[in-house]
Amino acid sequence: MTGLVQRVRALLAILLATAAVSAAVPTMAQELAPEHLALARQYVDLTDRANVYEVTLVETGIQTMRQIVTQNPEIIDQTDAAIKKILEEYRDRKGELLDQFARIYAVRFTMEELQQIVDFYSSPVGQKLATTNIEVNQDLQNVIAVFENNLNREFFAKVRAELRAQGVEL
Repeated sequence: MTGLVQRVRALLAILLATAAVSAAVPTMAQELAPEHLALARQYVDLTDRANVYEVTLVETGIQTMRQIVTQNPEIIDQTDAAIKKILEEYRDRKGELLDQFARIYAVRFTMEELQQIVDFYSSPVGQKLATTNIEVNQDLQNVIAVFENNLNREFFAKVRAELRAQGVEL
């Protein structure tokens, strides 16, 4: 579960960074038709299988708990109650984040393109893709980790051999 949370947090950071960078781009300031935004939001809703918002809230709560309780273990019960109360305040704000995601898609895709994307993700194979993306991404990360590990060792060995061929010993 920790790996999933880290991936979700990384994805959220990338998406938020993209949103921040995009906010500086003049096209973000453009007015978009409500139906264009609604179509983009439909895509976001269809593909939010990782529950980015909820996972981020839970991780933030856990991080806050660790930070406070590490320094003040005697107030664990009060901290837990306070975190639950604050989490409740954020519970119904998911739409705000997803609306920002939708705006990013609406700026980059035409309504026709978004309709094709929504149609795909509404289909059985699109739903399967959206549902399995988390596991597929984990598998891809595992493959790239093995590749990087092997590449690092192999690359270093080849550079070392090349240096040795030039008379340099490491």
